Amino acid sequence: MHTGIMAAGMLSIGLAGGYFLARRVMVKRFNYLKLEAKARARAIEQEAQKLLQEAEMERSQLAMEQEKRFNERLEELEQRNRQLIARERELEAETQKVHQLENRLSEKLKRLEELESRKRAAVDEALSRIESLASMTREEAKGFLLKEVEERIESETAALVRKKLKIAEEEARRKANYILAQATTRYAGEFAGERLINTITLPTDAHKGRIIGKEGRNIKTLEQLLGVDIIIDETPGVIVVSSFNLYRRAIATRVIELLVEDGRIHPGRIEEVHKKVEEEFEQKIYEEGENVLIDLGLFPMHEELIKLLGRLKYRASYGQNALAHTLEVARLARVMAAEMGGDEKLAMRAGLLHDIGKALTQDYGGNHVELGAELCRKYNEHPTVINAIYAHHGHEEPNSVESAAVCAADALSAARPGARREVLESFTRRVKEIEEIAQRHEGVSQAYAINAGRELRVFLDAQQIDDNRAAALSHEIAKEIEENIQYPGEIKVTVIRETRVVDFAR
Repeated sequence: MHTGIMAAGMLSIGLAGGYFLARRVMVKRFNYLKLEAKARARAIEQEAQKLLQEAEMERSQLAMEQEKRFNERLEELEQRNRQLIARERELEAETQKVHQLENRLSEKLKRLEELESRKRAAVDEALSRIESLASMTREEAKGFLLKEVEERIESETAALVRKKLKIAEEEARRKANYILAQATTRYAGEFAGERLINTITLPTDAHKGRIIGKEGRNIKTLEQLLGVDIIIDETPGVIVVSSFNLYRRAIATRVIELLVEDGRIHPGRIEEVHKKVEEEFEQKIYEEGENVLIDLGLFPMHEELIKLLGRLKYRASYGQNALAHTLEVARLARVMAAEMGGDEKLAMRAGLLHDIGKALTQDYGGNHVELGAELCRKYNEHPTVINAIYAHHGHEEPNSVESAAVCAADALSAARPGARREVLESFTRRVKEIEEIAQRHEGVSQAYAINAGRELRVFLDAQQIDDNRAAALSHEIAKEIEENIQYPGEIKVTVIRETRVVDFAR
């Protein structure tokens, strides 16, 4: 029994020691967790403080940018105000000159009336003297005297007319030179040459293989849909899109950039992206035209003309961007019309629309003068605008100051050094003619000149043309190119006929 009591005591002591030990461990665990919680709280507090500081910096930066934009806009408005004040002073000076000229004219008219009175008195006196000296009747003396006076006046008048004509010609020449000098000094446009290629940077060289696709399916689909030549060489991280058509090349560049960014490159996705980009560009060219009208203050204008103005951005003539040339002509015509006392707004509108037909020539062919005049007539533009379209290429004579200003401005814009490049224009014309030869044949759905004009790729409608006719057609197109076009080297004609069957599992 004594042993049992001792065992029980030992057990109690062990239990008590275990309790205290466990409690001590729990206290240490609690202190550790408490410290850890405090550390996390401090970290969260520091992170919040850092985010607050970054937000404050962003707010300050945004405020500075807004203030900068406000100051720039304010400075621009002040500059325009100064220009308006200067123009108002010029108009006041011109008005004063007109008043002075009117006063001088009135004085000269009074002087002429006095001279006329003196002349009649002198004639009457002379008639009386002749009648008394020569024993002539009054009517005979009057006839003799009038004949003498008429001969003398005719001689003096002829000399005076020759003198005035010479003075008028010299004055007209000086005035014309002054107007041209004022126009060219007030507006100095920048020339931006158009190239025939766009370069696209790829994230990695692995994307080249994805663009080419299995057995070249992707690149074949891209070239067929986009109508461009896609050049993939050993240059690291770069592919080249080549085409003489600026609009087609811009669409192709955007399609490839979106495909590379998305990562999914296959024929179905290519067609989907191409359709989306075409819709975006249609909206974009309308916005481009709208921005031009806003800048020039020429609203309202028909929506179709606005869209064609935007399309001129993707058209070049002799290497000169058509939209840049159009804006240059509009501004020069405005300055010239102002100097000659014409309608500035009308001259600017006529200058803006004088080459509007060029927006359609790449797609429909024909003469841009006739196309432009027909469009402006259809959408009820001012007769002066239509006359300026015809006159700037000599189809009609200018019938107003505004039309004449457009003709002069067009000649200035095209003739200034560096404005145009004949070599590029002849190349693009040749390539366009090659495409047109193929498109004239029945059964051809699309035709694209690629590889710098050294290859013509023709796509046929498989429902109209069979394989035997396709082979013959390639030979016919090649012979027609040989007979009608001068070109170095050789042109490869590739005729493609394919059938595609689509169905849906529902």
